Amino acid sequence: MNNKAIIIGATSGIGRALAKYMDRCGYELALTGRRQELLVSLQNELTQPCYIAKMDVSQPHDAVREFESLLTQMQDVELVIINAGTGNGDASFPLQGELDTAAVNVTGFTAIANSAFHFFAKQNRGHLVATSSVMALRGGPCASYNASKAYIATYLEGLSCRAAKHGANISFTELRPGFVDTEMAKGEGIFWLASAEKAAQQIFIAIKKKKRVAYITKRWWLISLILKYAPFKVYLRLIGCKKANQR
Repeated sequence: MNNKAIIIGATSGIGRALAKYMDRCGYELALTGRRQELLVSLQNELTQPCYIAKMDVSQPHDAVREFESLLTQMQDVELVIINAGTGNGDASFPLQGELDTAAVNVTGFTAIANSAFHFFAKQNRGHLVATSSVMALRGGPCASYNASKAYIATYLEGLSCRAAKHGANISFTELRPGFVDTEMAKGEGIFWLASAEKAAQQIFIAIKKKKRVAYITKRWWLISLILKYAPFKVYLRLIGCKKANQR
């Protein structure tokens, strides 16, 4: 069994917890992130062989070069997990925050996903995993975040269609976390807040089963049904937008 994987976005939160869990399961890992010191500290905590590379996916061409270098160093990689993501939580809703979110969650994701697809297609085997969100199902006040996560979901499905069309032996898993205890989930009394460790365990199980879509934690599947089918006025109330004047 091939136990080599690359995790894009591993310095904190879900990515860091997943790296630790996969290390305990015997995986040889390559880890990327924007903060070199956090990559080094994580590498020092792991017991299996581990490569690290400082990477900012908002610089797509540089990120692809780093990614392809890791593929060359590791050789025979069959699992790539794209976990890098950001969101604009500034209440003033600045344009730059929206552009920064799109640069990471759309442009950066696309660059790595495209490169991974070509690599897997060439070796005719591989598994591409990407972290989307339950929020991908509808729009929301953090407009660029929800929209960018919807893009990830649709693009990954598109790659799956492309692989099927060309007979490429590639699997795809879209992860849809709800609220996980990370830097991005802030506030008191957050609904169904899961620890990063619990999320990592369920993500690993979903990866091993090669699920097409996995809700993290699993009970968020119930919420997804409500989000999908609730009329817009009802949806606005559910997410705390009281002025439901739109149709």
